[in-house]
Amino acid sequence: MVEKREALKTWTVLLAIIAFGMSLLGTFLVRSGVLNSVHSFANDPERGMFILALLMFYMGGAFLLFAWRAQVMMPTGIFAPISREGAIVLNNLLVCSITAVVFVGTLWPMFADALFGAKVSVGPPFFNMASFPLVVPLLIAMAAGPLMPWKRAQLWPVMQRLWWASGVALAAFFVALLLTGHNVLPAIGFAFAAWTVGAAITDIADRTQLFRTRMGNAWARAKGLPRAVWGAAIAHAGIGILAAGISGMGLAQERLIAMAPGDTTQMAGYTWRLDGVRDHQGPNYTSRKATITVLDGDRVVHVMEPSRRWFPIGRMHTTEVAIRTNMLYDLYAVIGEEDAANGKAVIRIHFNLLAPWLWIGSAIMALGAGLSLADRRVRVSAPNRKAALQGAPA
Repeated sequence: MVEKREALKTWTVLLAIIAFGMSLLGTFLVRSGVLNSVHSFANDPERGMFILALLMFYMGGAFLLFAWRAQVMMPTGIFAPISREGAIVLNNLLVCSITAVVFVGTLWPMFADALFGAKVSVGPPFFNMASFPLVVPLLIAMAAGPLMPWKRAQLWPVMQRLWWASGVALAAFFVALLLTGHNVLPAIGFAFAAWTVGAAITDIADRTQLFRTRMGNAWARAKGLPRAVWGAAIAHAGIGILAAGISGMGLAQERLIAMAPGDTTQMAGYTWRLDGVRDHQGPNYTSRKATITVLDGDRVVHVMEPSRRWFPIGRMHTTEVAIRTNMLYDLYAVIGEEDAANGKAVIRIHFNLLAPWLWIGSAIMALGAGLSLADRRVRVSAPNRKAALQGAPA
């Protein structure tokens, strides 16, 4: 936007400042011990104070420079609300709103305790309910934005080009509804995932005139597309895969059960058998390790060994989760407390459908971003060396 249209300069700099500031804030929260987290074993108040000072220095200095230089970054590109620029502005507003939801939900328990003395807990229901109304328009606009022209656009021609993506999304909704036992919310999520991926394919197909010209011409157009165009389409497809992973997690199964050695339980079509619990001596810890065999009928699928470790020097317990994963699901097993009276251990098992797609979608998004950054056309400060040599005087 800045390089092509001389617009959204302040947005670009402001988002960069906030993004790095948020990374420092997250580091401070989990390393200082202010909030309980999975990293609480590594908290250190002195380290937390240093990170807080670094955060204040960085954010204060960055916003001071931003205010001082704001007049220089005044945009010069003019555009209509319905345009590619307008879609990017809407994207910024929605993503920043989602960021604000996560920010407030994360810090509210701390502020409620400090200001009102109230002990509150903010869990997944709050984040789901507050984020869902923002994610839906974000995915809709994300599909239409790349198909819009710069400066001024009309919605109807864009929606006409997305007709087949709409059909794929509708088909994905009904198929998911049928396969999930009429579970509506995951089906909606799969529909939006298909919509996003279909729109990314539509963008490339529209630029190459696929199915409207000979295949050779379409292939030549595809090879001539800038890497930034391919990067945007790949990144948007990655978001669609990420949305499918989140939708699959809505179908996750979990069970908490007390088991004695030899006991079995059924979940997600597998038989989970606790073979035994034994002591294990590590280099600087002792642990109780369970052996859990996952069977599909009589066939052994996985052998999982979760454990609970005790570090005598640090005088703390940690839980080591056993994870087995493939391209379609993750299996988790966790061992809890044991009851010496009846010889049973508390075992928690999870079946998380499409959880690996969260990582796969993120990796595809990163690949798209890398392709966009590799496009020489956006590196305006680096002239083309070959062209410069050809234009130089003898």
